[in-house]
Amino acid sequence: MTGPDPAIAATRCAVRDHLTALADGSRILIACSGGADSLALAAAAAFEGPRHQVEVGAIIVDHGLQPRSAAVADHAAEQCCQLGLDPVQVRRAQVAATGSGGPEARARQARYDVLANAAAEFGADRIWLGHTRDDQAEQVLLGLARGSGTRTLAGMARRRPPYERPLLALSRETTVAACDAAGLDYWQDPTNQDPRFLRNRARRALADLESDLGPGLTAALARSADLARQDADALDDWAAQARAALPAAPPWPVGELLQHPPAVRGRLWRLLAREIGAGAPTATHIAALDALLTNWHGQGPINLPGGDRILRSGGAVHICDQQGREWTTDRRTASHEET
Repeated sequence: MTGPDPAIAATRCAVRDHLTALADGSRILIACSGGADSLALAAAAAFEGPRHQVEVGAIIVDHGLQPRSAAVADHAAEQCCQLGLDPVQVRRAQVAATGSGGPEARARQARYDVLANAAAEFGADRIWLGHTRDDQAEQVLLGLARGSGTRTLAGMARRRPPYERPLLALSRETTVAACDAAGLDYWQDPTNQDPRFLRNRARRALADLESDLGPGLTAALARSADLARQDADALDDWAAQARAALPAAPPWPVGELLQHPPAVRGRLWRLLAREIGAGAPTATHIAALDALLTNWHGQGPINLPGGDRILRSGGAVHICDQQGREWTTDRRTASHEET
């Protein structure tokens, strides 16, 4: 008796590793676009889920950005139903026409909003995404192009509840082969060739680099992401411990901040900025904040996104708003009367 096609076996093996971590009676939802990656994931989960007493459903998100998007979504839903998934629903995402980030970022945010709402409605323990090793390599390449740090170069996490990516170690070639072997009719998004989108340009550049440097580059970039994630996780833990050792509220002694290496201080500054509700500080902000410790020559306050300011005074770091009201507890309190 012969076993399943090798590509199908690979996808089933990949999801099995995630299913064994779930309790009996758990429910997962597959985010299915109708493409080869998410259909291969849906098929593998449909086969393995019942064997692990896990219920498997699917949510097909229609972004409404292409003329045939509704038909594509309905066809994906039909195939998910044929695979035995339940529930299966098509949901329309409301993609903002304007706002922060480009159209790709806004579509992604709208998609995740739909998935989160569906998970809450159906009581799903996990949402599975069909990202592959190729997606991971593209993510790392984009991070390199931006000059990002280890957290960005770590790419996408395999597990970040409620989201999981069971196929992250498999190639796109494998998911296509699994769909072909299973007779699944996957959608090939024509916009994936549109050079207006940054990720498409990264995909094309990655293919060119593989051609020039030899096969294995995609796998190497994905492996680099795994290594970078280990480093980033360790540094994040170190920064969290550093934060716990500081007083609960400012001012914070310069000497205590300087006890930690720059990689940890950068993360610590971000933690402190998040605590006061400031927007995400950029690399330029972090460099200026660290200069308060390492290159102090009486410079003025550093303005953070959102209006708060961090300044050095009396051998300590203080936080105040634009009116000079200082943080002395877990909320703003007026440190002096306004004139």
